[in-house]
Amino acid sequence: MNEIKTIVSDIKKGNIKPIYFLMGDEPYYIDKISEYIEKNVLDESEKGFNQVVMYGRDVTIDEIIASAKRYPMMAEKQVIIVKEAQDLVRSIDKLEAYAENPQLSTVLVFNYKYKKLDKRKKTYKAIAKNGLIYDSKKLYENQVADWIRKVLGGRKYNIEPKASQMLVEFLGTDLSKISNELDKLTAVLSKETIITDKHIEENIGISKDFNNFELRKAIGQKEIVKANRIINYFTQNPKNNPLVMTISLLNSFFTQLLMYHGLKDKSKGNVAKVLGVNPYFVDDYSSAGKKYPMRKVSQIIGFLREADIKSKGVGANQSSSDILKELLFKILH
Repeated sequence: MNEIKTIVSDIKKGNIKPIYFLMGDEPYYIDKISEYIEKNVLDESEKGFNQVVMYGRDVTIDEIIASAKRYPMMAEKQVIIVKEAQDLVRSIDKLEAYAENPQLSTVLVFNYKYKKLDKRKKTYKAIAKNGLIYDSKKLYENQVADWIRKVLGGRKYNIEPKASQMLVEFLGTDLSKISNELDKLTAVLSKETIITDKHIEENIGISKDFNNFELRKAIGQKEIVKANRIINYFTQNPKNNPLVMTISLLNSFFTQLLMYHGLKDKSKGNVAKVLGVNPYFVDDYSSAGKKYPMRKVSQIIGFLREADIKSKGVGANQSSSDILKELLFKILH
């Protein structure tokens, strides 16, 4: 996020690069930087003649370069934004010659999603020398809750750890999807609000009592009745609680629990650091560690792998409901 702030700050100061090559696996920030340039580099009166959006599937590199070499009309700069530029992957190296000597009155932006330029090639080096390359990396799952906290903090909101974890477990690591849900929350809640699991339930529709977070906690505590209630809710609401997601999250929990057993230093700070979790959740691991010895945890990870294979229709004709119930029985007994 600091790199994003620097890019935006430089543009505000008028330190604008002739080429912005925005690439990588996380489209959220590629879109954000591109949108900022689209909205802010030119005045509204200048955009009609001097701002154009192209799409990689519809143009060639030669056509883009030809447009970039033109001079702006009644303005200091022109802006050319190439969306879905990854469709130009086979010819992108033709950009090298232009990048060696770019038109300084043009701001040329490439949205090159889900792919990256090879750092060893001359094209990369030329753009890096005379423009800016931003590599938008996908966040790991254990980083997303902190990202949510920082985004909300920037908007003058706070969020409880359980509430942020519910969002991560329901929405995954798709920052665009998460951002849309945060927009919904902040639209209805006043600033300075501490967002709780109840807010999430009321405004986003994730049950605060029947979700993967609560299931994981119930299993960790060996609360058999509670775990079965949650499983029954899941089987009645399969669209909101896909089996693949439940298995994946349980697998992450028990893999982390296996790591916990291997730690010599089980202080809260060290456990949080090594497992990549909020210190708020460390007690869940220490409690589960007492109920599930290392050998049992290893066995459970095997059960989870079997359930994952079955959920994909390999070697079993069981329904999702039966797979989940069987898995829960094996874990808790």
